[in-house]
Amino acid sequence: MDFIQIIKLLSGGMAVSIYIFFVTLIFSLPLGLLISFGRMSKNPVISGIMKVYISVMRGTPLMLQLMVVYFGPYYIFGIHVSNSYRMVAALIGFVINYAAYFAEIYRGGIQSIDRGQYEAAEVLGYTKVQTFFVIVLPQVIKRILPAVTNEVITLVKDTSLAFTISVAEMFTTAKALASSQTSMMPFVAAALFYYVFNYVVAYSMEFIEKKLSYYR
Repeated sequence: MDFIQIIKLLSGGMAVSIYIFFVTLIFSLPLGLLISFGRMSKNPVISGIMKVYISVMRGTPLMLQLMVVYFGPYYIFGIHVSNSYRMVAALIGFVINYAAYFAEIYRGGIQSIDRGQYEAAEVLGYTKVQTFFVIVLPQVIKRILPAVTNEVITLVKDTSLAFTISVAEMFTTAKALASSQTSMMPFVAAALFYYVFNYVVAYSMEFIEKKLSYYR
């Protein structure tokens, strides 16, 4: 079997990996912002809950979290789940995990903004919402972009952990193909895919960072 045939056979797994990647980003980025607000809340209960949540998500393996999300409904509540729940569980696991990391990145960016900018916005008649979205958030995005880029690149590679709950993403497909063909070529093809995908992500994030360079 030649390399092109292997790539074609891996295409289904590639599509699943890309799907997990984009869905995770679409939901975890805004969720992370909301969690960061809760973490910075002056209400000690809300702040405490968010702090524990972030600590648990960052302090336990993503692989374990995926297994809890998938097997939890049955072992904890006795709910039988269908086979299609595997993908849903994978997406939930990835989103809640990465939202915790993004929350701390957002928090660091928001707290790095000088207090004087808030005061100046108040003098100019801006509301708190306007101040955040018009003045603060654009600067926060510029400052946190390198850290977000690192997490996004990690996410590309972490999609392979979906194999834990038998989601047939790229790595699972490559492993099965390598076993059936007794060849390393499927792994080489998978590695090439991850490298190219990461390169595109890194290039795109660098392009965005340059576009925001006027905040220097």
